[in-house]
Amino acid sequence: MNDELEIIEGLVESVTYQNTETGYTVLDFSTGDGELFTAVGTMLSLAAGEKVRLHGSWTVHASYGKQFKVESFEWERPKTVEDQYNYLASGAIKGIREGIARRLVEEFGEATFDVLENDPERLAKIKGISKERAKEISVLFKEQFAVREILIALEKYSMTASECLKLYNVLGARAVDHIERNPYILCDERIGIGFERAETIASKLPQQPDKGYRIPAGILYVIRRNLMNGHTCLPREKLLPPCCDLLQEDMSDVEASIDEMISKKQLIAENVYGRDFVFLPEMYKAELSAAKNLLFFKRFPPSGTRVTDVDIQKAEVIGGICYNEKQKTAIRTAVEQGLLILTGGPGTGKTTTLRAILRLFELEGLEVALAAPTGRAAKRMSELTGREAKTIHRLLEVEWDKNDRPVFQRNKRNPIDANAVIVDELSMVDISVFSSFLEALPIGCRLVMVGDYDQLPPVGPGNVLHDLIESGIMPIVKLDEVFRQAMESLIVTNAHKIVNGEMPDISRHDKDFFFMERPYPADAASTVGELCVKRLPDAYKYTPIEDIQVICPSRIGETGTKSLNKMLQQLLNPARKDKKEHRFGDRIFREGDKLMQIKNNYDICWESKTDSQEGMGVFNGDIGVLEKLDPVAGAMEIRFDDRVAQYPFEFSVQLEHAYAVTVHKSQGSEFKAVIIPMTGIIDKLAYRNLLYTAVTRAREMLIIVGSRGQLYRMVENNVKAKRYSALKSFLLTEGGDAF
Repeated sequence: MNDELEIIEGLVESVTYQNTETGYTVLDFSTGDGELFTAVGTMLSLAAGEKVRLHGSWTVHASYGKQFKVESFEWERPKTVEDQYNYLASGAIKGIREGIARRLVEEFGEATFDVLENDPERLAKIKGISKERAKEISVLFKEQFAVREILIALEKYSMTASECLKLYNVLGARAVDHIERNPYILCDERIGIGFERAETIASKLPQQPDKGYRIPAGILYVIRRNLMNGHTCLPREKLLPPCCDLLQEDMSDVEASIDEMISKKQLIAENVYGRDFVFLPEMYKAELSAAKNLLFFKRFPPSGTRVTDVDIQKAEVIGGICYNEKQKTAIRTAVEQGLLILTGGPGTGKTTTLRAILRLFELEGLEVALAAPTGRAAKRMSELTGREAKTIHRLLEVEWDKNDRPVFQRNKRNPIDANAVIVDELSMVDISVFSSFLEALPIGCRLVMVGDYDQLPPVGPGNVLHDLIESGIMPIVKLDEVFRQAMESLIVTNAHKIVNGEMPDISRHDKDFFFMERPYPADAASTVGELCVKRLPDAYKYTPIEDIQVICPSRIGETGTKSLNKMLQQLLNPARKDKKEHRFGDRIFREGDKLMQIKNNYDICWESKTDSQEGMGVFNGDIGVLEKLDPVAGAMEIRFDDRVAQYPFEFSVQLEHAYAVTVHKSQGSEFKAVIIPMTGIIDKLAYRNLLYTAVTRAREMLIIVGSRGQLYRMVENNVKAKRYSALKSFLLTEGGDAF
């Protein structure tokens, strides 16, 4: 306990606000001398009538005046009849209010809490409480106190309220005992605490945990870290060294632990491409399931309809375009075979081909669903086709379980209501989402998948589009002829030059692709600021928040996202008295800020402002604007296009400023104007298809600010980061047999 904190004892008079997910609470508190004041902080499950000891410090809020900011608290379980009545009458236990609370204490007196906890069947004596309801009340009562006791017991390990709720849900009332015996249980995916924190907690225990807990946790940590690098599996010989380094254990002990984990099905071993690979079970199942579903499609293809020359001519007249031979092949393949992978770079006619396929599907009377990996990509697909497009998550009707894991309501038993599905930006789709998507397709459904083979692979694990094309098991059409009107755009022609290893034309100043020589990082950063704040808004009427996007190869350095976001926030959204702020670590979130969600979160509620629909979930890469901040409620209101989402402060860790974003985070999005700072890029990020992906994010204007030499080096470097995945192997060998 921090000795410098002030300690105040007293009574909770009323609870003004409480977030049950995070524990953030605003309450009125009275001391023994009758002084009444407001206390704010994480005080999970506190209710009116409880006696507590608060540890904290006094602060003065700009809008709400003097408050006591609580760092920790101790509580005294209500003992007297009056205190127990006050607690129950406050509504702390769902289903109990003043009337039932009064009858309970009249019947059981000071033994009321003991009855609630240990003898719930006696509650059925009370008028208005059935036997079933008595059991429910007892469960809720025990949960309230169990979670609080866990929170207090684990305070020394800096556990948050939401983490303690997860612990209770996963481990039950004896969570503390489990953790003190095996702190590495915290690394369980359902709890989600990292290996380093588990190590820190283990070091504070009076007795060190058994190696049998520690080594498997370290192995899983290394494998999961590699999921973040896109690998669905790892060669066994490459898994061993980092595990030994992390754990400082002999290789023989690590190997023995891996073998034991394989025997227990905690890991899956499979021979892929003639090498021994190790998988997490969920990754193995995802790749194997995807392969089997695709092979089923191949063996039992959807029934197609013959496409005549007249059909294509009609589509050309309606679309006002003359299709080239590859486009015609793609249209015929999609409609006649019902299966197609359509790939190609910018300006090659993917969109016009897609429109023709969609039109012919609809003429057949098919119910067509359009989907894309992100909200921005889905919105763009809607704009290009004139039809509603959904995110894949929304198409699959995502919900979540009590451990915050996504559960798709659309699946093999409850397939999507569609006869045909078209998915755009397939290069962004990771294997977990792709596998779930295939599971939800009805038998006989037409399937068209569209993506750019040369784009970066997905942020999540897997290399779906690459593996599908490399396997050759499905009909593939690659569009490679750039249309004449597209060739008028330097963005398009230079993108094709880049992907072919040629230097882009940076000599022109009359088109949509500009290069500004700024070899020094400080000069480049300053120019980026000028372009965002004045030059582009003045010359082209672009708005800095909605139309302009700075896209950086790196997060670090003077022209990385971290530094540029601080600079651009100061320039575009400086502090003002009328703008509320919330500080989180070294970041300040301010009303008006442009923000990005950096992790899928299925718990965030949103409401659509266009059709009044409500839903849950904001996803990795979604960009929005912080419109309203409420420090007392501990919440923010962020608008993502037409959806307005409610964010508790605890989710601040999942937000970053988005005035500047990395190339990886920009995937699937298009922006009117893109600025790419290009100085001091580390070697592992200075490669061709990262530059290509950044360039193809621009719709109307692209400006590169930086070093000519850096640009040359990126174009010349065609080395791609290696991704270990098994989808291609499973497609060619009809999958593994571990399950």
